[in-house]
Amino acid sequence: MDCDTIKQLIQATLSDANIHVSGDDGVHFEATVVSRQFEGLNRLKRHRLVYGALGDRMGGEIHALSLTTLTPEEQGG
Repeated sequence: MDCDTIKQLIQATLSDANIHVSGDDGVHFEATVVSRQFEGLNRLKRHRLVYGALGDRMGGEIHALSLTTLTPEEQGG
């Protein structure tokens, strides 16, 4: 698994999102996802949206994913 693939998978579900993914070992990643679709959702629901985009890859190809999920307003934009 690589950062670009994770970004593409998330983008397919959250098409308006601005996404940055990092991770050097191929199994542990960090992602910041900024999307209007997070408006009105708590952190758990936001994370579920992202994890849902990654499906069965979570816990398999992606061992760990640290998430920061923000709306554009929360990001300052």
